[in-house]
This record gives sequence, structure tokens and C-alpha cells, in this order.
Amino acid sequence: MSCAQTIQDYALRSIGYGERLLPREDYTLCEQFTLIGSGMIWNVYYGLVALLFGFFAATGLAMAKNSTNSWLRKPAEFFIYVFRGSPLFIQFFFAYAVFLSLKQSFPILQPLTSAWLGATLVLFFNTAAYSAEIFYGALRSIPKGDLEAADAYGITGWNRFKRITWPTMLRLAWPSYTNEAIFLFHGTALVSFSSFPVRGQKGDALYYASYFADKTFNPFIPYPILAFYFILLTLMVITVYGMIGKRLNRHLPQATIRRPSFMRTLFR
Repeated sequence: MSCAQTIQDYALRSIGYGERLLPREDYTLCEQFTLIGSGMIWNVYYGLVALLFGFFAATGLAMAKNSTNSWLRKPAEFFIYVFRGSPLFIQFFFAYAVFLSLKQSFPILQPLTSAWLGATLVLFFNTAAYSAEIFYGALRSIPKGDLEAADAYGITGWNRFKRITWPTMLRLAWPSYTNEAIFLFHGTALVSFSSFPVRGQKGDALYYASYFADKTFNPFIPYPILAFYFILLTLMVITVYGMIGKRLNRHLPQATIRRPSFMRTLFR
């Protein structure tokens, strides 16, 4: 089988398209690259969905923790403490046990025991807690002069939050939040080791890497391939978040570096 045919058969296998059976013998490098890359579709899905919804949840949690109202502050502090204080791997196991019990009582909740929803929900809670702590620290670091200036101009309430507090919070928190996004995508590899079942051998990248490592008794090929894909994913996250960071700080003066002219370089 040619590599082009292998890509055609297995590129989308993790989401149910293409060849139904996994390779059984003569595992080629192309097959390993293709199937592990196919599994990365799920890792990207877990990370993107959790980050998207976790971002807004983290903003609300940070505001609640920064509130003077104890009815808002205490639950937010407890939520953040629990999900920051316990390992993500344990959260997967505990959540699956809870979801399994709920499914037995309420069959309509059966999707919660599937990785596409249950594991994503756990990742959402986890990143919301960590991001909320980052945003809370940024809220506490907002210069008082900015808020006093807003009050002096009569900008209060929602307008002050939208125009002053929230943008400043994001600018201060963005470097740390970028690291949280990277850690979250790395954490998606734990889904394969959690209790959430893989149906029809349609798993994430680590599932296929483990499959090849078990079949070939050689982990030094599939796991470096897996690391290569995660390095590429990390590079993409750094690039996208870097562009957003520049956009958030576009009003700030940027240091310009004057490069010597071609003639000056030539005669140096």
C-alpha cells in the first residue's frame, strides 16, 4: 500500500471515516504518522472547546472572586481551589464515576460518559479554574490610576468594565494565559488514559501511539511522532496567541530596531 493510499484510508479514521480496521502487521512509518495525526483531531477538539467556553467562565469566576459579596466570592474560591488543588488525571476518574452514576439514574445523560462530552467537560472545569486564578491576579494588578481616571471621566459600571477593566486584565494576563492554553492541550493526552472509553478504536493521538508501541514493542518511533505533533500544536498556539497579544497591546509604543543599510553592511 502506498503512502498516499494510507493517508486516504486513515487520515480521518479517528472520527469515523475511512478504513475500519487498524493495521495488523508490517507497520510502516507512514501508517504511524497518519493514524497518530488522525488522533490529534480529538486532542485539538478537546482543547479548543475547553478553551473557548473556559475563557468566559474564567472571566466570570475571576470577577466573582474579586467581588466583595461573599455569596459570590466564596463559591468561586472553592471551585478554583478544588480544581487547582487536585490532579487532572484524578478529576477524569472521579468525573467518569459520577457521570456513570447519573447515567444509571437518568439515561438521557448517557453522552456524559463519552469522551467527546465528559472528558471535554472536565477539561473545561480545569482550565476555567486555572485561568480564573490568572485573571484574578491580573484584576488585582490593574493600576488604580486607570480606574480613578475612568471615574473622573464618568465611566462607571458596565462601560468601565468593558472599556477599562476587561482589556487591561487581558493585557496583563495574556502571557500567563498563553502558557495555560499550552498546558491544556498537553493535558488532552490524559484522556486516553482516563476511564472514558474508546469506541470502535476511534481514540486520540496517544491511543494510536500506544497501539503501535504495544504491537511493535518499540516505543521509540510512535512516541517521538506524538511529541512531534504536540510540538507543532504548541507552535500554532504560541503563534495565534502571540498575534492576539500584539493586538491587545497595539496602542502601546513598540521598540523599533534600526537595521543597518545594505551599503553600510557591505563596507563594514
